[in-house]
Amino acid sequence: MASLPPKHRLQQGSADAVGGSDTHHDRPRGIMRWVLTTNHKEIGTLYLLFSLLMFMIGGVFALVVRAELFQPGLQLVQPEFFNQMTTMHGLIMVFGAVMPAFVGLANWMVPLQIGAPDMALPRLNNFSFWLLPVAFTLLLSTLIMPGGAPNFGWTFYAPLSTTYAPPSTTYFILSLHIAGISSILGAINIIATILNLRAPGMRLMDMTLFVWTWLITAFLLIAVMPVLAGVVTMMLMDINFGTSFFNAAGGGDPVLFQHLFWFFGHPEVYIMILPAFGIVSVIIPTFARKRLFGYASMVYATASIAILSFMVWAHHMFVVGLPLVAELFFMYSTMLIAVPTGVKVFNWIATLFRGSITFEPAMLFAIAFVVLFTIGGFSGLMLAISPADFQYHDTYFVVAHFHYVLVPGAIFSIMAAVYYWLPKWTGHYPHLRLSQWHFWLSIIGVNLTFFPMHFSGLAGMPRRIPDYSLQFADFNMISSVGAFMFGLSQLLFVVIVFMCVRGGKKAPAKAWDGAEDLEWTVPSPAPLHTFEHPPQYRPVEH
Repeated sequence: MASLPPKHRLQQGSADAVGGSDTHHDRPRGIMRWVLTTNHKEIGTLYLLFSLLMFMIGGVFALVVRAELFQPGLQLVQPEFFNQMTTMHGLIMVFGAVMPAFVGLANWMVPLQIGAPDMALPRLNNFSFWLLPVAFTLLLSTLIMPGGAPNFGWTFYAPLSTTYAPPSTTYFILSLHIAGISSILGAINIIATILNLRAPGMRLMDMTLFVWTWLITAFLLIAVMPVLAGVVTMMLMDINFGTSFFNAAGGGDPVLFQHLFWFFGHPEVYIMILPAFGIVSVIIPTFARKRLFGYASMVYATASIAILSFMVWAHHMFVVGLPLVAELFFMYSTMLIAVPTGVKVFNWIATLFRGSITFEPAMLFAIAFVVLFTIGGFSGLMLAISPADFQYHDTYFVVAHFHYVLVPGAIFSIMAAVYYWLPKWTGHYPHLRLSQWHFWLSIIGVNLTFFPMHFSGLAGMPRRIPDYSLQFADFNMISSVGAFMFGLSQLLFVVIVFMCVRGGKKAPAKAWDGAEDLEWTVPSPAPLHTFEHPPQYRPVEH
């Protein structure tokens, strides 16, 4: 039991320590309230709303792709526009939907979970958010530029993205720079907040797993976003200033781009999944009415995953002609990263074992996360085997793998977090029956969409093609039907959130029976200003 986190209690004291206040002193009203806000809750709300908008836009792009692939032959769009849709879908979902959603959750919940009055750098917090609408307006505007939007895939491999790219690529590079600055500033803010503003008496090993995973994720962001900035700057130089970093005709090396991109890109995968681990590690103990099994091992496993993520980037590059020793190193290091991930899955299952489990919508999404993310992990182990990867590479098997990690992984965990914390945010419970409908439509839609892709990929269907031979028709038809089911069911999610904001069953301060973290000591909805006097946090010894 020594590895379990100590429960806590607040020392009795001022009501302000817990309840906070909603007083406003000369605050702007109307739209300027949101433009100028430095309150972590309002900025978190802005991040989450922006993420939802980008999720819908990226989803529309995905549905264009799936509508085109519903049957063999060119149905709706030309191949050039199809390539633009695949590229924009990936870029919007990764940089515009998943990452801002997790940053929004961190803004909202990290100060509440550590007993802080706000983020450490509130004005920087405001600035880092407002960079995002600028970046993604710029990126979306490329759709109406001469030559169209970027059309070279979300990984923007050179020389396809430098020598043969549309003129709008320069604007795409600028938008990535702006979004990257936003990520770095947000990460600095989160680290400063966690390390400096914890409630008196709260040690690092007293923090919730969500706070821990975000602390580690923030260090990952600071480490790898400059690498992305460097590689897109080299692209910019190749396109506009006659350099040849990635142009073999000028003495450059296209494979150098892949090394640099994936040195950023693989830790980026964990930037998009570590906060999900934290969310699930908070939700499962709550609805199992048990403390998280193996708290310390979960912290160490998270740190291990982050460190190992810097050592596995070339498993994306087995087919470029790596030396045999490099193939072996990256194959074994990729398999090694499955060990701390397996520790997490084991601990979640052990937490569920003999728990007094109830299946609220947040718990349904959390359990679906564990099951489906594990499937994505197993297919990742298949891809880690270098000789087998020669067969899988650039087929729909890879598409199936990373969507099983990112959709039931990152996106399901975000939905679980929304259902879990909506009572704290709004003071109302989400509509139970509609939430259950949303879950079942989503999980059926996700599996109908992505599970058949394993088989079409194993049969040899290449990714990023607008047309295909008849042998893949049935798999693609099922995937397209599932995609539309999943996509349309997210409209129900928007309705549920809107209804919860407007009203519904009232939630008490402690909305869930098994919830024990610090945010549940604050009234629901959480006041604009909480913990005006720091709560005295005292671990309960066992």
